[in-house]
Amino acid sequence: MSFKVLYRGSLISCNYGCDYCPFAKRRETRDEMERDRREVERFVAWVRELARPVELLFTPWGEALIRPWYQQALVELSNMEHVRRVAIQTNLSAGLAWSEGACHETLALWATFHPGEVSRERFLAKCQELDARGVRYSVGIVGLREHFVDMEALRSALSPEVYLWVNAYKRQADYYSLEELERVRAVDSLFDLNATYHPSLGKACRAGLDAFTVDGEGTLRRCHFIKAPLGNVYEEELDALLGPSPCSQETCGCYIGYVHLEHLDLYQTYGAGVMERIPARRLPAASR
Repeated sequence: MSFKVLYRGSLISCNYGCDYCPFAKRRETRDEMERDRREVERFVAWVRELARPVELLFTPWGEALIRPWYQQALVELSNMEHVRRVAIQTNLSAGLAWSEGACHETLALWATFHPGEVSRERFLAKCQELDARGVRYSVGIVGLREHFVDMEALRSALSPEVYLWVNAYKRQADYYSLEELERVRAVDSLFDLNATYHPSLGKACRAGLDAFTVDGEGTLRRCHFIKAPLGNVYEEELDALLGPSPCSQETCGCYIGYVHLEHLDLYQTYGAGVMERIPARRLPAASR
């Protein structure tokens, strides 16, 4: 089985300002941007030397694809023989010409639509460009009530092959009525997986075994939600840092965490599309 590696460097800026998003809300200085560029280049160099197949997901604390060094990283990584997948979370605001140099069998995008920051028509135009360029992608939207109309319009406009996932709004308990749940499930039949805080304490998880996170300094952690470091990939042998251990968190409610819980068997559900959040099989028509 390949390593599944989530990378998050020191990027802290975003060109959007969604009020429901806990991520970056400020701009970097020139020195901070230069630091992030060096970190990304070092990570790419480390991946190049890996002797085992690897799947990669960039989970930036902001919007990365507007930075040319992330575009170049995706191109380089996608063309490495041992890289089976390289994906990135993005709002699709950047140009896409860079993707011409990437291997389209390996590259994939995890794209999120943010109503209020960009028009639905403009976002869909970017999706159509991805279709024309042959780049695989999933589309997501936060499941706020005020997004329901956009959610359903996206589902109608996107190609049937494109998975549209809805991130559950869980800051407020019992946020959805039964009727609203059915409305969201009609768009995303996997929604209930995301709407749940999965009990995880003591449960077997691939995180820390062959799935892990790396930050800009090379610090390795089991996942983004367990802060204890296991070591540094630039200074220590990777195999010595990894091994099976049960989850230490009470629950897990984010896709990039719970997808690795073994009892949920979601590697079977997503197959080769774990990193970009694309199910292995097309979902039933009634759910799309």
